[in-house]
Amino acid sequence: MTTYDVLVRGGMVYDGSGAPPVEADIAVDGDRIVKIGRLALDHGRNEIDARGRAVAPGFINMLSWATEALLHDGRGKSDVHQGVTLEVVGEGFSYGPLNDAMKAYFREMMAAQELQYEIDWTTLGEHLDSVVRRGISPNIASFVGMTTLRLHQMSYEDRSPTASELETMQALTRQAMLDGAVGVSSALIYPPAAYSKTDELIALARVAAEYGGLYISHLRSEGNTLAEAFDEFLTILKESGIRGEIYHLKVMGQRNWDKLDWLIERIEDARRSGLEVTADMYPYPAGATGLDSSVPPWAHEGGRAALNARLVAPETRARILKEMGEESTAWENMRRLAGGADKVLLCGFATEPLRKYTGWTLAAVAADRNQPPEEAILDLLVEDNSRIDTVYFTISEANLRRQMALPWVSFCSDEQATAPEGAFLKINPHPRAYGAFARVLGEYVREQQIITLEDAIRRLTGLPASVLRIRQRGLIQPNYYADLVVFDPATIQDHATFTQPHQLATGVQHVLVNGTPVISEGEHTGALPGRVVRGPGWAGGQS
Repeated sequence: MTTYDVLVRGGMVYDGSGAPPVEADIAVDGDRIVKIGRLALDHGRNEIDARGRAVAPGFINMLSWATEALLHDGRGKSDVHQGVTLEVVGEGFSYGPLNDAMKAYFREMMAAQELQYEIDWTTLGEHLDSVVRRGISPNIASFVGMTTLRLHQMSYEDRSPTASELETMQALTRQAMLDGAVGVSSALIYPPAAYSKTDELIALARVAAEYGGLYISHLRSEGNTLAEAFDEFLTILKESGIRGEIYHLKVMGQRNWDKLDWLIERIEDARRSGLEVTADMYPYPAGATGLDSSVPPWAHEGGRAALNARLVAPETRARILKEMGEESTAWENMRRLAGGADKVLLCGFATEPLRKYTGWTLAAVAADRNQPPEEAILDLLVEDNSRIDTVYFTISEANLRRQMALPWVSFCSDEQATAPEGAFLKINPHPRAYGAFARVLGEYVREQQIITLEDAIRRLTGLPASVLRIRQRGLIQPNYYADLVVFDPATIQDHATFTQPHQLATGVQHVLVNGTPVISEGEHTGALPGRVVRGPGWAGGQS
């Protein structure tokens, strides 16, 4: 008879491999799983009754914007209440490496927002250590963002790097990989990343490949020029020798929806040829980004102040309005892809006077201001001096269901790890912040039966862990870290909506992170045991 720190009794154990569940007990000592089986004679200092429940590895959020929220409130409630135990951050932009000019710029931007924190780091590794030192409930991992590398050397300039600048960017990539980055990331519709040429991306991906890292990308287009964007993605993989993942797989704009079958076939062809290609997705028919994504990339050169100046100067304003109203293959016009202004929902403002429009459609705001929608966009951006968080309804529900069935697709929120309280209530996030993972299990597994529970759990756990090449996480096995979630498959449910997003998911009873309960009987314990999870190139060995 043995006494363990935690004993999870009698659950149906889904080990993360995709295998059918087995009824078993799980013993945890310290931060590790130590034994799995029938442990009737053993005891736990903390015993969790999991009878009639599913027990799975903790879920991995493959695209998270949790960083600022965790710096403000380390509990990460919107995600951990769904069973998320690892936040993977850094879509194009990572919080290191920084230089003095970048620190000053971000402090200036921060002054206009609710979430305040001290920038006490320079490198990506120092940033991750700083986040954990302040205390967080989930674990955190990060890509090094190509946007950040570009800002470090060229700020918001629309040009290619010099040979010297590119060498420095490569050296910074190498240091980030040694610091534990899981790879390099790009978000190619957003300036200044939109100014990057393919050879620059190949050069940086080649460095990450030396350390076993992943290249993960928000493609240059998910709409009108999707074919060209995917070809660029494959070129980067082939030329650099790196593995690749597509961020938030989707096809945007009704005129493009029929391209999904073509895209899936191209990905599966690439996989059959030996390329390691995967993707992630969120389970909603709308995406979210900034309202400023409806403004052409050239207008963003120089940063926010330069953009605002162009939005008010008569000549450049006229050019911007003209290009906003045209179909284009030169840039991803989010407003046009959404269709009508009634399919654009404004969610987050930096200034108090404009917050009355939170939750309004662009059509309603334009009518209230007695302006055409495009004129309203430009004026709102100047008045708020921010990107203005915006939801765009651009995705086909039928395509969403098709993607759900793909075995090489994992899941993400593409949102902050927020909480239904305090400063977080100043904005309306996309409902995926509170519901993405519960929605996969409730809507698409239980209700629509598009995927089996064991496969959904594999794609929430074992699949992303293997893609990231992180050590001893993502599966329920002896000596693996005790990141565990106990939930009821019959009741797990998302409740967040586009108009009322601040609603926690239900159905998750227990969550352990590194062996410590952060959710117990459906309530957050306040524990902050999260750690940095480092990638395959980390100089320190085991993470």
